[in-house]
Amino acid sequence: MIRLISAVALLFIVAPLQAQHPSAEEIVARHLEARGGAQRLEALKTVVYRKGTYHEGSYTGSGRAFMAMARPYFKIVGDPADTSADFREGYDGSAWEWYRSPCIVVRTVGAANAASRHNLDPEGPLSGYRAKGTRIERIDDASIDGRKAYGVLVTLRDGVATQYFFDQQTFLIVATRHVAPIHAFGAAVASEERFGDYRAVDGILFPFKATEAEIATGKELSSMQWGGIDVNRDLPREWFSPPQFTRAPLQDFLEHLYYERADTSALRWTYFAFRRAHPEIDTREGIEVIGYQMLKMGDNAGGIAVLAMNAADYPQSSTSAFGLGRAYNAAGDKLRAQQSFERALQLDPNNKRASDALALVRRQ
Repeated sequence: MIRLISAVALLFIVAPLQAQHPSAEEIVARHLEARGGAQRLEALKTVVYRKGTYHEGSYTGSGRAFMAMARPYFKIVGDPADTSADFREGYDGSAWEWYRSPCIVVRTVGAANAASRHNLDPEGPLSGYRAKGTRIERIDDASIDGRKAYGVLVTLRDGVATQYFFDQQTFLIVATRHVAPIHAFGAAVASEERFGDYRAVDGILFPFKATEAEIATGKELSSMQWGGIDVNRDLPREWFSPPQFTRAPLQDFLEHLYYERADTSALRWTYFAFRRAHPEIDTREGIEVIGYQMLKMGDNAGGIAVLAMNAADYPQSSTSAFGLGRAYNAAGDKLRAQQSFERALQLDPNNKRASDALALVRRQ
């Protein structure tokens, strides 16, 4: 009898402790319920985020930021109806970026591709996570802005992992943590993105505000405040593909170079053939843009090749010398990077990007 009483007493002692340490699966299930229910989330067909105001440092956006996702895997960043936009990116089966100047489209790979493909689902990454090939596991809990939060590590099928933190009272996501470059050519930074201003849209809770800060210093890196979110709108299929336009010879040339970026011999051949055929066309700015795209994709050899030819053809251009320095720096050639940045400053002492880059490479 005493043993039975002890066993019952032990059960009541252990049960509350287990309740305080729910499994990753229990946390995610409670989270989906808190947002509006798994069934309602899975019924989402489209989500449109509009009238967003983006802040980064001293920069404040126009308040017209726009993003939309649609099943099965479509995404657009930048309002397709905004004819004044200088940049747009999306995913229509593969990731792309469009630049008004020099009016080119590039299909991205590497980190830029990952940034697009990881945020395609209207319902978010955790609804139906098993079917998506996503793994979840418990990690240490944390205090986020003074609120206790459960920790869950979410690993996507390509191996990219992000720490998620769920408010222990509401089970809503209050923060994520990851390590990634802030910009294409920046160093990797451990950052925490906090979510708030949750509002119901057609019975589903969405965070209307997100703020990213560097973990080591607490410095705010950026923030986004959405003015409105719509769900289940009928969205045109063409929204999610690059703009259609007739390419001029320069635009064709630049896109061809980008496609050949892994073959430096082909790059040089294409470059010299075009320059010989069209000596009247100023290619300097376009080559700087496409060279940067190659570097952003991780094709450093291709970036160095085209930016070196560009600097040789425009020896009095400070921006061309700076571009070549950026290419050398991306490839880890600090000496040549320093020499190119110094050359850029000789040509234009007011080239702030070159002076900042030179100071940074000298410290490394």
